[in-house]
Amino acid sequence: MGAANDEQLGVRELERLLDVGRALVSDLDLESVLHQVLDVARELTGARYAALGVLDERKEELERFVHLGIDAATRREIGPLPRGRGVLGELIRDPRPLRLANVSQHPRSYGFPAAHPPMRSFLGVPILIRGEAWGNLYLAEKEGGRFDERDERSVVILADWAAIAIANARLYEDVERRREELEHAVSGLEATTQIARALGGETDLDSVLDLIVKRGRALVEARWALIMIAEGDELVVKAPAGELSRDPAGSRVQVEGSLSGEVLRSMRAERVADVSSRGRRAGLPELLEAEAALCVPLVFRGRALGVLLAADRMIDGPQFTDEDERLVVAFAASAATAVATAQTVEAERLRDSIEAAEQERRRWARELHDDTLQDLGALGLVLETGLQSGRAEALERASRSAVEQVGVTVRNLQALIAELRPAALDELGVQPAVEALVERTRALTDLDVELDISLGPARQAPQVESTVYRVVQEALNNAVKHAAASRVGVRIVEDTDQVEVEVHDDGAGFKPGSGFNPAREGGFGLVGMRERVSLVGGRLEVESAPGEGTAVHACIPALRVREPAAGLRSRRAR
Repeated sequence: MGAANDEQLGVRELERLLDVGRALVSDLDLESVLHQVLDVARELTGARYAALGVLDERKEELERFVHLGIDAATRREIGPLPRGRGVLGELIRDPRPLRLANVSQHPRSYGFPAAHPPMRSFLGVPILIRGEAWGNLYLAEKEGGRFDERDERSVVILADWAAIAIANARLYEDVERRREELEHAVSGLEATTQIARALGGETDLDSVLDLIVKRGRALVEARWALIMIAEGDELVVKAPAGELSRDPAGSRVQVEGSLSGEVLRSMRAERVADVSSRGRRAGLPELLEAEAALCVPLVFRGRALGVLLAADRMIDGPQFTDEDERLVVAFAASAATAVATAQTVEAERLRDSIEAAEQERRRWARELHDDTLQDLGALGLVLETGLQSGRAEALERASRSAVEQVGVTVRNLQALIAELRPAALDELGVQPAVEALVERTRALTDLDVELDISLGPARQAPQVESTVYRVVQEALNNAVKHAAASRVGVRIVEDTDQVEVEVHDDGAGFKPGSGFNPAREGGFGLVGMRERVSLVGGRLEVESAPGEGTAVHACIPALRVREPAAGLRSRRAR
């Protein structure tokens, strides 16, 4: 009868082990698996205490010790956790089950710390994963006496289940970690690709920097980020983003002796785990209260343009990781190209603007020299001739001629002043100014100009009206002086959000990109037109071909400010 009871008990144990095995292998959380193993081991053997030691990479001692049965207060009194010496080390040296009636009597026993609870009976079983020792399962103080062979068999089976479950959990953790790393890498690649796409047609430096700093901050989930551009021996904050206690834009940092300066000079990224340890050398006053920082150079063709500085990772931070650094370094490579391109375009725009202004000055100087000065010289000659004759009749004729000459000169100066800045443009608006411009062009040239103008009831901002007028003015000048045109059509139409200007002539035309552009000779030409239109956020397109004339098309964003003078409405003039 007793044998039957023992056999029945063995069946119950086996069924329990099978249930435990199913539960363990279905659990992919390593911490949960370890604690389940300890719970079940105590349940199967009646042990008061259970522990699981995890071996280090060299399999020489324990790097981790998980325990059950000792309360937190006692645990604190015991002191440091075991490292795998004494009896525990025996299982490390010889990974086979070890069962002891009194652990203190084992020859390798070191004894227990003063606050350690008393322990006599002991059972230790190794946990082998694919034949390699991973850790050990320790049990102590069996209720009612010592551990027996049945306890040992049960714990060996449990250890086998534990090995499978731990291997699965570790594999899952590894897969999850790699998936996160892959997602992070893909996120970095997407951010870099998005930067490339977003900046493909963007040449405004401020817009480029703003986009880069926002994407860079999001890439590593930083609390805030800055872009600092090198200017001489200083770095200037150009684009901030994120949770900042103050706006640092325009702040200057000396390259010498600062974190950002070191990164700029070395052209190597640097991570700072504790900003406070750097003191003033961090780069900005208290680095805007940051705890940790990641500083990456923006390097283009071997030259550092500036740095991207990020602070305080908001998730799993504040410190940044190796992976964060790799991502931002890759991101910064594309960003630096975009910054260099925008800086080049900005420099070219400045050169073009200066060139256009100089051409404009030369044009007015030539107008004053060729017309006004010659008229005044002729006037002086007439008066001098009359005075030298000594006759009243000759002096009267000279005076009358001088009066006529003064009238001509005044009219020429009025026309010149109107070209420089027509009064009608400021007082009445762009429509009367353009109409007057067209009338003057018809009166002074053989050009047949057709005007079609349709503007809304409200006036546009001065910069918009001035741009519309100058585009029409320069296009007409080009048609007269360079294109040898006979007919010109001018169309100005305002809709909800923009003003469209079209000027097309039937002149000689030119081949774009041929190296000769008649529209640039003697005035601010296409460069000036493009500059003016660009400054108000518009775009300019020019189409031309030899013998087929030239068409100028400008789209200028509308910016309405006030009601027009009475009587100004849409009209068609010819």
